[in-house]
Amino acid sequence: MTKLESYYNKFHEEHRLTTRHGLVEFNTTLKYILQAAENLSGGTNTKIADDFADAPNPHSPAPLKIADIGAGTGRYSIELCHRGFDVTAVELVKHNLEILRSKHENIKTWQGDARNLSFLEDKTFDITLLFGPLYHLHTKQDKLAALNEAKRITKKGGIILVAYVMNEYSVITYCFKQHKWAEVTQKGGLSKDFHIISTDEDLYEYTRLEDIAELNKECNLERIKIISGDGAADFMRRELNEMSEEEFKAFLDFQLAICERPELVGAGSHTVDILRRI
Repeated sequence: MTKLESYYNKFHEEHRLTTRHGLVEFNTTLKYILQAAENLSGGTNTKIADDFADAPNPHSPAPLKIADIGAGTGRYSIELCHRGFDVTAVELVKHNLEILRSKHENIKTWQGDARNLSFLEDKTFDITLLFGPLYHLHTKQDKLAALNEAKRITKKGGIILVAYVMNEYSVITYCFKQHKWAEVTQKGGLSKDFHIISTDEDLYEYTRLEDIAELNKECNLERIKIISGDGAADFMRRELNEMSEEEFKAFLDFQLAICERPELVGAGSHTVDILRRI
């Protein structure tokens, strides 16, 4: 069993996106998945329609095909299947996959690694989600392998959404809020400009916007837009839990209103890059 598998066998992945801070991330990200799907299907009723204007317009009665790579226990896969999409889920951790399979029989599932999706055919999916793998791949070579596999299985003109864990969030919360700066520095885990230096022994890889842009360039993926998936939510978990339902709803509306603001993208714990396969 790998260190990653051992971690997710203990980590309550099923619970994460149902907490209040997790719901901020889920609701924000789902909005952009659905808007991508609407525009691929020819919809023009949302503000984001203009951003997807060059996407293909198949006008087909068949449901759009979505690949969820790194699906975890299926929070997105199940929601999208319930909404009528043809969903294929790929998950590395067997424990997570078993939970997903126990909850929904109509989702096609594979146990597999995002860097090698040879069991999936070229240009099959209208939308590909890559929401977990880039959290854990440390080398540029591995990141490019995952992105290029996502690109390969996506139809020309299709949409790829990629999630990253952001560098500054981790520095603020772990190094300073939890007072781990000295420990991290001693083991050589920070560069002089405070970029986290992860190794194979670390579970997570932390990213800056310039790192993401470089990966996109090498993969020849065209950015439609990039958003902050959770904004300030992970910084204020306790405060979110203390909110009334009405106040929490207002916070969700606030997050959706500001998640595209360029001065805030990258400041939260998760960023979602929305890309077109050229």
